[in-house]
Amino acid sequence: MRATRAVEIGLNAAIIAIVENAPAILRIPGGENGLDSLPFGPFNPVSHRTMELGLRQWVQEQTGLKLGYVEQLYTFGDRGRQRQKGDDQLHVVSVGYLALTRLKDDHEVKLQRSGASWKDCYSYLPWEDWRSGRPAIIDDVILPNLEAWIAEKDTKDFAGLKAIDQRGYNRARIAFGLDGVPWDEERVLDRYELIYSAGMVQEAVADGRIGEVRSGHALGNAMLNDHRRILATALSRLRAKLKYRPVIFELMASEFTLLELQQTAESILGRKVHKQNFRRLVESNQLVEPTGKTSTSTGGRPAALFKFRREVIAERPAPGLRLGRG
Repeated sequence: MRATRAVEIGLNAAIIAIVENAPAILRIPGGENGLDSLPFGPFNPVSHRTMELGLRQWVQEQTGLKLGYVEQLYTFGDRGRQRQKGDDQLHVVSVGYLALTRLKDDHEVKLQRSGASWKDCYSYLPWEDWRSGRPAIIDDVILPNLEAWIAEKDTKDFAGLKAIDQRGYNRARIAFGLDGVPWDEERVLDRYELIYSAGMVQEAVADGRIGEVRSGHALGNAMLNDHRRILATALSRLRAKLKYRPVIFELMASEFTLLELQQTAESILGRKVHKQNFRRLVESNQLVEPTGKTSTSTGGRPAALFKFRREVIAERPAPGLRLGRG
């Protein structure tokens, strides 16, 4: 009978807030090799009644924050994404969670005490932010290196079999919106996995897949173990869920202007949306209601303040922002 080895269940939290009109991830710096990490810790079935409660406990201990909205993302069990191939250490199965929070006055003090801080999600995934147009890194670095990797892989693995040679290219075509395929902002994880497989991120070096990054310089900031993979999964889930659930309001203050709501949606999707179409969508779906107050925070004409109309959750099965794809 073959011997089995024990595994450890790790709990990882991708906690997102909106900071300076950008989706920011809560990071714990100074981990192994000085890499940023997500708040994480092992699941203890003795002291943790559920994995989610265990996650909440670890986050509060490491950052001082009490989580509100939390949902489980995915279970990551790849051996190489946690330790290098051939090691004999305990295998860690990571359970990733997405958590959403709005900034509060006491957050800064708590984070200063813990050493945790917010960092722009797009510093880790710079090819995902299209708000100022198509990121140059896609055409200058990613696509040329993907093309070279696909050519090498097809030649080595498939010996020129034409029907199969297209597999790697079609994967890139769908992920990056090439040759008539529209860019799909929800394919965040697909793009990261393709870039990782092609050896263009530092994590592929840390995992022992390659000796050095293919592009000559790492794309975006690296994270500990598979934490950037978990972040990509979280952003992908959030972008998708924005369209059929009112999760955006978990990131908003209790009162907000329609411009602030639009900017939050744009920051999550990583692209601009049409102002009038956005407002028409919000109003027709009855997602918000006026408070009767105004804000002068923009420095211009006073803007009406709104709040989330919670009754919409009971009225419709999918009260989200169906903004379509960019």
